[in-house]
Amino acid sequence: MAPHDPAPSPDTTGPSPLVDFTVDLTSQEVLRRAQVMEALGPDWDPVEVLLGEEAAHDLLYTGLDPQQQHLYDHLVAARVLPNRGHGHAAP
Repeated sequence: MAPHDPAPSPDTTGPSPLVDFTVDLTSQEVLRRAQVMEALGPDWDPVEVLLGEEAAHDLLYTGLDPQQQHLYDHLVAARVLPNRGHGHAAP
């Protein structure tokens, strides 16, 4: 089977002119944000959520064995993980 060779365009003097193309997503973005806030509900507290995430991160790195602690320290030194607790996991 022969490869597909598109026929050359009749105008080979240069590239086609650019066409102005604009899409305004403002109303859709406002609607999306309103739907997200509605889904979160009136009891959603962003500060409480952030504090919960911080506590979860602290728990994630507690009780590490020496090998895990060494790897954790290495990842902190390489700036892969943030420096939490002066570079050491919580005891």
